[in-house]
Amino acid sequence: MQDSTAARSALEVTRRFLEVSSRGAYDELADLYAEDAVIEIPFAPPGVPRTSQGREVFRARFKSAEKVWRIEGVDQVAVHETADPEVVIAEFRIHRRVRESGEQVSSEYIVVMTIRDGLIRHSRDYADIIAGARALGRLQELIGGGNA
Repeated sequence: MQDSTAARSALEVTRRFLEVSSRGAYDELADLYAEDAVIEIPFAPPGVPRTSQGREVFRARFKSAEKVWRIEGVDQVAVHETADPEVVIAEFRIHRRVRESGEQVSSEYIVVMTIRDGLIRHSRDYADIIAGARALGRLQELIGGGNA
């Protein structure tokens, strides 16, 4: 018997992704990914892997981020279907607050997801890393290339 996520369309999974992201529901977010899914972050800031694999790896990374940021919402959402029914592009702005300083930061994201059998199999994430680095006081590290 298949999990109820198997019946979800790519658009339904994308809407769920945006909804749980807006609440900072990290366990629920991790559960949307296939066990062996891959996340690519082509423009990852220093210290963040450009490629990672595995639902439990994501869960740990999301929980680690939860210690730094508190999610306050998502808006300016646009969801685009593609010629491939398994590929969906989501554009959105996420509003977060730095837990340590209380500083509020908003960042634009574009996420290209491949969704099959009700689960995200692959994601390519593009984010405004400058806004995050500035809020964390790490802009110079980002501009300087970190440990490059």
